[in-house]
Amino acid sequence: MTAAELAAELEVSVPTARRDLEALAMSGVPIYPTRGRGGGWRLIGGARTDLTGLTQGEVTSLLIGLTQSDTASPERIAAMRKLVRAMPEPFRAGAQRVAAATVRDAPWGVTENDAAPPVVAELQRAIADDRRVQLEYRGSRGAASIEVVPLMIGSRGVRWYLIAAPVVEGADVADESRVRTYRADRIEGSRVLSERGIAPAGFDRPRVWAEMVERVEGFRGAVRAVVRVEPWAVRALCDRFGVQAQPLDDPPDRDGRVRVEVQAHRVDALAEQLAGWTSAAEVVEPAEVRTALRELGERIAALYRGEAAESRERR
Repeated sequence: MTAAELAAELEVSVPTARRDLEALAMSGVPIYPTRGRGGGWRLIGGARTDLTGLTQGEVTSLLIGLTQSDTASPERIAAMRKLVRAMPEPFRAGAQRVAAATVRDAPWGVTENDAAPPVVAELQRAIADDRRVQLEYRGSRGAASIEVVPLMIGSRGVRWYLIAAPVVEGADVADESRVRTYRADRIEGSRVLSERGIAPAGFDRPRVWAEMVERVEGFRGAVRAVVRVEPWAVRALCDRFGVQAQPLDDPPDRDGRVRVEVQAHRVDALAEQLAGWTSAAEVVEPAEVRTALRELGERIAALYRGEAAESRERR
């Protein structure tokens, strides 16, 4: 289409149409001019796009929203692929990095209403732009300020994790041997830096994520207990515990209760998680978990018994 034809179609002057076409080409929209007879403005390779007018930041934000929305349904995956293909070339590389570096895993009690913490979007933008990030992180050894190259961001159930490599002085490319996992809920502050931070060539994201999940699963499943569960509550309990709950092959008890094995990283943590299921589930073994539940119940009873006594005295 010539600039004159476009000007007539849009009811603007020819110089305005030509100036706008040149601005679109400079901003990354895949159009170019051809001169001579039969010339005009063309889309490269007959390309089409429905994203005219969106800035790179807007496109990245849209893709980030898609990657954060519950689990990866076929429709959402298809939408992300179409969105990436429709982007102008300068936007595409960053969008592909965000899509490839974001993981949503469903286990561990995820629901559609679980929102990602705000820091997740900031980390995704850093990944899109190949930038380093300064983290204020509170780990098991206390608070620390860490400069990292973000490589992946993903959720496992309701919890989000950052996989990143601490910066090696003088190197833009992350050192894969230094890759670490950081919990997003322990990031107390973050700042995207101007320095470049690039994933190493051939970085195998699916493998790294699978290894992280296996490691975290090991932490979470150090303690096991067998629980007798009312039939109507088996599915609800298994949904709550995710992969940390597994119905056993044992036949139901005489009262119809089903045996389920549940796991957690510590005895007290498992007792706290099971305390809310007292009306529907009973721990059979081990004795340590039963004892932890009894002690937890005694502490709760003592706390509220004291409040009840104070209330009676006031009356």
